[in-house]
Amino acid sequence: MSVPHNVLTYEYNGTHSYFLEYIGKCKAGVITIGHELMEELERRLAHFDDPNIKIDFDDAHKRIKFIETKCKHFEAPFAGKPFLLELFQKAFVEAIYIFKVYDDEIGRWVRLIQDVLFLVARKNGKTPLISALCLAEFFCGEIGTRILCSSNDYEQADLMFQAINSMREESKSLERVTRSNIKGIFFGNPKKPKKTGKFSYKNKGTIKKISAKTGAKEGKNIKVGAVDEVHELKDNTSVMPIRQAVSTQDEPLYIELTTEGVINDGYLDERLREARQVLNGELERPRWLIWLYTQDNEQEVWQDEKSWVKSNPGLGVIKKRSFLKKMIDEAKTSKSMRVFVLSKDFNIKQNNATAWLVHDDIVNEETFDLEEFRNSFGIGGVDLSKSGDLASARVLLMKPGSQKKYFIQKYFIPEAKLSQLSKPDREMFKEWIRQDLIVVSPGNENDFSLVTAWFVKLYKDYGIRVFKTGYDKWSAIYWVKEMDSYGFDCERVAQEFGSMSEPMKLVEADLKSNLIVYQNNPIDKWCLENTALNMNSKMELMPVKVQGKDDKKIDGAVTMIITYKIYIDNRTEFLQMVGR
Repeated sequence: MSVPHNVLTYEYNGTHSYFLEYIGKCKAGVITIGHELMEELERRLAHFDDPNIKIDFDDAHKRIKFIETKCKHFEAPFAGKPFLLELFQKAFVEAIYIFKVYDDEIGRWVRLIQDVLFLVARKNGKTPLISALCLAEFFCGEIGTRILCSSNDYEQADLMFQAINSMREESKSLERVTRSNIKGIFFGNPKKPKKTGKFSYKNKGTIKKISAKTGAKEGKNIKVGAVDEVHELKDNTSVMPIRQAVSTQDEPLYIELTTEGVINDGYLDERLREARQVLNGELERPRWLIWLYTQDNEQEVWQDEKSWVKSNPGLGVIKKRSFLKKMIDEAKTSKSMRVFVLSKDFNIKQNNATAWLVHDDIVNEETFDLEEFRNSFGIGGVDLSKSGDLASARVLLMKPGSQKKYFIQKYFIPEAKLSQLSKPDREMFKEWIRQDLIVVSPGNENDFSLVTAWFVKLYKDYGIRVFKTGYDKWSAIYWVKEMDSYGFDCERVAQEFGSMSEPMKLVEADLKSNLIVYQNNPIDKWCLENTALNMNSKMELMPVKVQGKDDKKIDGAVTMIITYKIYIDNRTEFLQMVGR
């Protein structure tokens, strides 16, 4: 008969349990965790009293011992040192392996946990931990164990694979009986005497890497599938082949590891909705381990530094507290950094289509007389838009010795578009037309020659010479030829993360510092208010419409960013022209 578990002595049947130690210290307040992880710990603690579940520590402790004695870190500042697991990591490994259920179809006890969702903030060692666990499974699991490392893109999948391979190479005993090439890691080493038994060429176990987008091509009959950074996935189509591939095994193990993300209604959103239904008792998923390191609310992030460990269990050991403090300080002054830090460092979901700027960032009532810039050089920016839509053109001007950017702008719209606007917007646009802020083209399409004429008029009336003009790709071919015929130098600026990110960040900083003077133009204000930031996993930005404002326009904000892109790429030369 089993001896009851004791969460105070951390033992079960005379065996020390890291899982019981972890939950005991969490309950005692020695370790701080969020309520979602506590709910999962309670759910698993009940297994110790379930007569249908057997508690067996052998598999878990075998893998923990393997990681701590065979695996070594490969990155600074821990490179070359033994991979000594923290208590939260040991508890996590135990939670995967110690619970067994009897399978009537197979006729033996098997591991209860088959699926794992591991959500933890960045820089807490999630990829190295799962990599070490995969390597432990490769050596400690069944002969012929096939493991697949995957992610949304090949580069991210390669990070996990290289982590596994680096740990393998750091250990002489592991490297002696294995080999690796661009296709994967295999048993048997042609440079060493051939071995017999488990670690010989007869063992057909492999570790490979693929992009989740090509999961169906390589993911057949694998025992372990680990998908990194699932927050980048838009839906389940790329991971289902991997999940199905492990289903042929008696004891499959499918692991999803990730931080939070900013993709709206993506794959992770759906997984977390289901996970929280399980934790709330609304769904029954006994074979799914839901290990979420999350904050209980956003307010505690800003008000209680001690709460940071809820989403950062490695804080102070794996992740530096000083680093996190620095991120928090930057997040207080930058919207883009705030989105990134809350999602990546605290696992608080951020909407990637919320307002980029607040009202105070945008408002600047300063104006100027264009005569001040007679015979000056400028940088142009144009968002031509599709037919039947608003178009924007502007010129950025500067004064010698000043960091301020002065904008002159003009908007363009087809006459037919006005009747399609909502009544409030229609009245607003009519007023802007009366103020000569918008030029109306007859018919259904914008006449882009009017855009060219506006640039030409600036030169004729004020001698303003546009050094270079940035433009987006839409309907620009003939317009660029026309501009070229007048001697304007045009450069394409693609509306994508790579080209828009840095200028968007600088526009934000300059707006907050009142370094952008846009003549208090109401259309510029309106466009900035309608603009949201979209962020990818590299913390690159691009402008999009605020969610729920599909009928609003952001063209003015886009042309600001385009001119800043040209400015950044040609800063030295342009400032020399300004100083003449």
